[in-house]
Amino acid sequence: MVIPDPESEVQTPKMPNRLIAVCGKGGTGKTVLTTLLAKRVLQQGERKLLVIDADPAMSLPSTFGLEATKTVSQVREKLIREARSAGKAEKQRIAYSLDYMLLEALIETEAFSMLVMGRPDSLGCYCPVNELLRDGIETLAANFGTVLMDCEAGIEQISRQVIRSVDTPIIVSDVSARGLQTASVIKKVIESHKIANCRKLGLVINRVRGNEQDFAELVCRTGLEVSGWIPEDENITRFDMEARPLLHLPNDSPAFVAAGHILSKLETGTR
Repeated sequence: MVIPDPESEVQTPKMPNRLIAVCGKGGTGKTVLTTLLAKRVLQQGERKLLVIDADPAMSLPSTFGLEATKTVSQVREKLIREARSAGKAEKQRIAYSLDYMLLEALIETEAFSMLVMGRPDSLGCYCPVNELLRDGIETLAANFGTVLMDCEAGIEQISRQVIRSVDTPIIVSDVSARGLQTASVIKKVIESHKIANCRKLGLVINRVRGNEQDFAELVCRTGLEVSGWIPEDENITRFDMEARPLLHLPNDSPAFVAAGHILSKLETGTR
């Protein structure tokens, strides 16, 4: 992978063809959906896929059968330690080396790459470092055709901490009133603050049992277009119990089939 030379002429980075962020209330299945979408993207022949685990719970690597040995938060802590005692020239050197520091946190396989944000060890805000990391991650993401991001509950990371140019936020909810209310709030914040360069904003209803029409009126109140319904899938339950990677789910698993339909529908609105 080629990382631009920081001393070369500054150019506006080319953004990925698809930059999808999966967000929503905690416990609604964001990580599972991110994994299913990644499996489908890989089957489409995408050879430049980046998956970002932006949830401090860091559960995404296990669904891919991976283990994160270094996180972006660890890179951040190192930057903070070095920047506190660095002079101007040293700080410039640190900024120039950020791309290579992020590469150390990148998990690379033959099929895809993964970046794990992790949990910050230090408290409080360190805005210059956060800004530097955000720019570095965007530069890294520009080298990929598709980026899938598993977000922490809420939308903070979409707007400030990870990537600014999300074109397709997917809001995940179950059929509970609380989950759908959270989805509606996220929609309003995204639209009112214009925090993402949305091409398509969709709602995915997860773990559906029974007829979709039974919940249609409740879902309609969110004001969101439904991009798809994912049924309760016994394969996912079994794989979780056996600690098997969800990336290896059978192709005929109901949840995976539904995720494929969702991706196809969203693609009509991406650039």
